[in-house]
Amino acid sequence: MDCKKPVLQDGQQTLPFQMKSEAFNLIHQRRSANYEANIWKCDFLESLDSIYDEPECKKRAEKLIEDVRSVIFGKAVELDSLAKLELIDSLEKLGLAIHFEVEIKEALATIAISIKQKNGNLNGEDDLYATALCFKLLRQHGYDVSQDMFSNFTDAKTGAFIRKSKHETIKGMLELLEASHLALEGENFLDAAREFSTTTLEETLANLDSFLAKQVIHALELPSQKRVQWFDVKWHISVEEKHRDMNAINLLELAKLNFNIVQATLQKDLRELSRWWGNLGLRENLNFARDRLVESFVFSVGLACEPDHSCFRKWLTKAINFILIIDDVYDIYGKLEELELFTIAVNMWDVSETKQLPECMQICFLALYNTTNDFVNEIQREKGWDQLLPVQVKKVWTDFCNALYVEAKWYTTGYTPSLQEYLSNAWISSSGSLLFAHAFFCLEQKVMKTEEYENFMEKSKDLLYNISVIVRLCNDLGTSSAEVERGDAPSSIVCYMREKNVSEEMARKHIKGMIDESWKKLNGECLTQMPMQLMQTFVNIARVAEGLYHQGDWFGVQDGDKRNKIKSLLLDPLSCSI
Repeated sequence: MDCKKPVLQDGQQTLPFQMKSEAFNLIHQRRSANYEANIWKCDFLESLDSIYDEPECKKRAEKLIEDVRSVIFGKAVELDSLAKLELIDSLEKLGLAIHFEVEIKEALATIAISIKQKNGNLNGEDDLYATALCFKLLRQHGYDVSQDMFSNFTDAKTGAFIRKSKHETIKGMLELLEASHLALEGENFLDAAREFSTTTLEETLANLDSFLAKQVIHALELPSQKRVQWFDVKWHISVEEKHRDMNAINLLELAKLNFNIVQATLQKDLRELSRWWGNLGLRENLNFARDRLVESFVFSVGLACEPDHSCFRKWLTKAINFILIIDDVYDIYGKLEELELFTIAVNMWDVSETKQLPECMQICFLALYNTTNDFVNEIQREKGWDQLLPVQVKKVWTDFCNALYVEAKWYTTGYTPSLQEYLSNAWISSSGSLLFAHAFFCLEQKVMKTEEYENFMEKSKDLLYNISVIVRLCNDLGTSSAEVERGDAPSSIVCYMREKNVSEEMARKHIKGMIDESWKKLNGECLTQMPMQLMQTFVNIARVAEGLYHQGDWFGVQDGDKRNKIKSLLLDPLSCSI
């Protein structure tokens, strides 16, 4: 429907911006991003059903879990450190680690103690593959291991990597590349290791068989530290099927069944969300905005795919849907004077403040208001949060809209900020704080009082900032070209191009470098004391952004590649016996 023009009521005071000439309003045309219509129809989504939601499938999975546990973690099983590391790596890649958390934690703790006693050596071996794998897994699990673990592979005087034939196996180079992406600030060896392993793998790629080449291309495209594990489970299953060893058959059978069971839960979530979205009616009333429920849901799956996190996924999907819509209100539809009123309404959290707005903007705010209040009420009821919850949830929405309003003013006045000024606002408009808050209040088990929460947020401010910067810059890399064509407000790429008078290619290279530096800081934050699940969920915000924006605009264009990825993740089960 077309939005109605705002109408002043009798006796109402005229606001300053309403004194502008009528000529401006006549020539001002509503912008359009020409987003494609949504391809995922409600009838289809609400018809999703899976045989893997049946009780017998879950019983079969439980039996397989116990069988695997007894075979690979039983008392009679004696594995050396490298075999344990390879097993843990396989369990994580196949999406099974959640079922063996205790065993994995105990195994890594034992290995970490052994490493410390042996001054960084694994079993006293001069083995690059084993060392890099060990370093990677320990860092990913929060152990503050030193890059000095690699001292056996460097020149004592120069610190350069020593070329030895036995070091330069493809397996060794792959793990060295993976390990290098867990570098902290100032870890120069890992920076050199990344460059060395990348060059070596690129030079040997043409001579590899298809099995190894596939793995090398995958790692060079995006390392595991920057990937959402669950998004890659099917890929790793296909790799393992071609390279079966030890207990791989049992693991693969369990991995396939586990994937299908999780997928069945995700389909149930999506059915419920589709009904909510259809009943909300925003699709019909805000036809200028992106209708991307399924893509929003995929984002939430990336943060927490586990079946027992359905509540979190559904609330986060709703929040992401509103993030997209409100972003389009500010970027595309609203006039600056309307956006000022909308921003005031959000700051005051008052529906009556929207009376002067076009009808569609009124409907948008009312839907946000009601959905947010429903979220607050449900989480308060289930977890017992006091008034801290509604205050903080309203705050992150207010901060988000205030940041979007700043960008709208830049666009309207034709102002291009410096990259530093842009980021001081853009890390908030990235929506990172909104995603962070929803994850915290849904997943944090301990109900905090105001002072305790403030202390937590103070300790987490660098974590939140670096996650948000990664989200913003990855978004800019994926969407900047389309935004330039539409004439949107300048992105980080445009800001840097104009500030430094450089080409787009040079600007993109600089932004990628900034993302890498933010990851180093984020890697350091991961070594702080925070519950593992909560930390991984927070870091997954950055990982999802890396993965979804890696090949373009995830929320804008619904092309065949994105459609196939969604089908693989949410719709198509793996072939397996029940």
